[in-house]
Amino acid sequence: MRKKWLSLGLSLILAAGIAGCGGSDNNNGNGGTTNGKSDGGTAAPSTETGQPVQLKYWTDDRHDQEYIKELINKFNETNGDNIQVELTVMSENYAQSVDIAFSSNQAPDVLRLKSANTSGFVKKGYLAPIDEYFTDDLKAKFGSLLIDDVNRFDGKVYSLANTGLTMRLVYNKDLFAKAGIENPPKSLQEMVEDAKKITEVGKAEGIYGFALNFKNPKQAFDRSVREILSLSGHQGLGFDLKTGQFDFEPYSQVIEYFKQMHKDGSILPGAEALDIDPLRAQFAAGKIGMYLSFSTEPGVYMDQFPTEINWGGALAPTLDGQIKGTSEIVSAGTWLGISAQSANKEAAWKFMQYMYGDEVLKTYHEKGFGIAIVPSIVEQAKDPEINGMEGFLVGEHDSLWPASPNVTPEGSTYADAFFKYMLSDEDLKAITEDLNTRYNAALSKAVEKGEVKVTPNPAFDPTKPQGE
Repeated sequence: MRKKWLSLGLSLILAAGIAGCGGSDNNNGNGGTTNGKSDGGTAAPSTETGQPVQLKYWTDDRHDQEYIKELINKFNETNGDNIQVELTVMSENYAQSVDIAFSSNQAPDVLRLKSANTSGFVKKGYLAPIDEYFTDDLKAKFGSLLIDDVNRFDGKVYSLANTGLTMRLVYNKDLFAKAGIENPPKSLQEMVEDAKKITEVGKAEGIYGFALNFKNPKQAFDRSVREILSLSGHQGLGFDLKTGQFDFEPYSQVIEYFKQMHKDGSILPGAEALDIDPLRAQFAAGKIGMYLSFSTEPGVYMDQFPTEINWGGALAPTLDGQIKGTSEIVSAGTWLGISAQSANKEAAWKFMQYMYGDEVLKTYHEKGFGIAIVPSIVEQAKDPEINGMEGFLVGEHDSLWPASPNVTPEGSTYADAFFKYMLSDEDLKAITEDLNTRYNAALSKAVEKGEVKVTPNPAFDPTKPQGE
C-alpha cells in the first residue's frame, strides 16, 4: 500500500481539485454532540486573569469522533499555552450551520474542511489564510500536496492535507452465502440480481438486498453512482471531461438499475427517509446485503456501530462488468482551517499544529479513519489492522480525477431529479435532456462571470485520469 501511495505523488500535485463527498456526511448543529464547555462566542478572553483561551472546533465527521475527543482531551490537559478546545460534532446540514454561525458572529475558531466546502467558505470570507505560520519543515512535509482550488486559492493556503477516501461496495458476506452468491457483483445487472436473491431469502427476517441513505439523495448518489461511473470510464458527477460540458446520459444508465431494485422491492423499506447512520445501524444488525460508501466504514464498524457480522469491501460494479476507468479517490487535500472571525487565531494555529503532528496523522491512518496521503506519514504508517479495511486500501484501480465544475442550476438538482424518477414513471430521457440543458446553462453563466474555468480535453483517458 505504501509503495502505491508514493507512486501517486505526482497525481496529487497535478490534481486541480476533488469534489467532496461524501464521505463524508454533511451535518449541522441541530442534534450535534459537544466535548467540553461552551461560552456561546468566540471573543478573546483576558489572558491577564489567567483564564484559558477557549476555542471551538466544529466538524461533521462522526466516524472518528471518539479518537478526536481523545486527542482534544490530551491537548487540553497538556498544552502549555492555557488553551482549551471544545469539540462539536454536527448531525446534519453542516454547511448551513456554518453559514448561520458566521452571519450571527457565532462562528467556531476551527472548522473541519472538505473539498466540497472549502471553495465556498473561502469565497464567503469565512477562512483565514495560514501562510504566515508556515515553517520550512511544514513546507517540506505538505508542500507537494498544496493544490490550487482545493486548499490553495489565489496563492493563499487555507488548509493542509491529511487523508483521502476510497469508495467501495460494502457487503455482508454471510447474506451473500445464504443467497448462494459466491462473489460481489461485477456489473450493475449482477447487483440487481444479487439484491433480489438476498431479499428473497431474507425478507421474512427483515433483510433486504440493498440500501442507500436516500434521505439526502445527493449524499446517496455521490457515494454510489460516482464510484460506479468512474470505474466505468465516466466522470462521476455528470461532467464530460472530453467535451467540457455536462452530460448525464451515463448517469441515467446507472439510475435505471437503481430504479429496478426499487421496483423489485430489493431496497430496504423506508430508505427514502434513511440517513447514513441509521443505515449503518441496520447493516451492522445484518439487515442489509450491500450498499456503497467510503473508506470511513471500517472505522464506523469498529467504534460507532460495533458488529459481529462477516462483511467486506469490494470494487463497485460497473455498467457492463468491465473496468474502463479508475475508482476516484475523493476528499484529498484538506482537513482543518481557521475561522476568519476567530479572535484567537494564534491559539487556533497551535491546536492545528498539534493535530497535524506526525503521531496524530500516523495514528489516524492506522486506526482506519482515513487513508494517509502525506508522503512522510505514508512512509512510516502501518496498514490499519481493522476488520474490513483490506477491501478499501488503495490498489491498481484507484487514482485521483480532475475536478468537476461546481455550478447551481435553476430548478432541481441531478440528485433530486433522478431520485424522483426512481419512485415514479416519468420519462428518463426527458429528465436527462432537461438536466443537460439546465446544468450547461448554469455552466455558461459561471464561465462568463469568471467563477469557473473549463478546458475540454478530447484526449482524456479515464484509465489514467491525471496522466500518470
